[in-house]
Amino acid sequence: MANMLFEFKKFIQRGNVIDLAVGIIIGAAFGKVVSALVDSVLMPPIGYVIGGVNFSSLKFTIGDKGAAIGYGAFLQSIIDFMIIGFCVFLIVKAVNKFKGPPEEPEKVTPPQEALLAEIRDLLKAKA
Repeated sequence: MANMLFEFKKFIQRGNVIDLAVGIIIGAAFGKVVSALVDSVLMPPIGYVIGGVNFSSLKFTIGDKGAAIGYGAFLQSIIDFMIIGFCVFLIVKAVNKFKGPPEEPEKVTPPQEALLAEIRDLLKAKA
């Protein structure tokens, strides 16, 4: 049991795990903000322009029992997803801009090629 706790402590202390946890928490909060933006700010004017449609109440009723498919909430979720996806795209683009161009790895010549180049140079020098 003590070994498992030690491994868990070592796992948690890695930087990637903490960064991931912070990202998930911020992402969840950002998702709520975007949902509120879409539900309360964007969809009412869009519904008004379309003819007074309330997207959250759009549904398709199946049969006489009143079972309904709420496709309006699905449409709002798609708009939420598109906004969040666009914001993530902008953030990644900004981060990449600050990073600059990727560094090219240093080219390492295999020992066989270095030896062959050395032999070639010696042969050229004799000729």
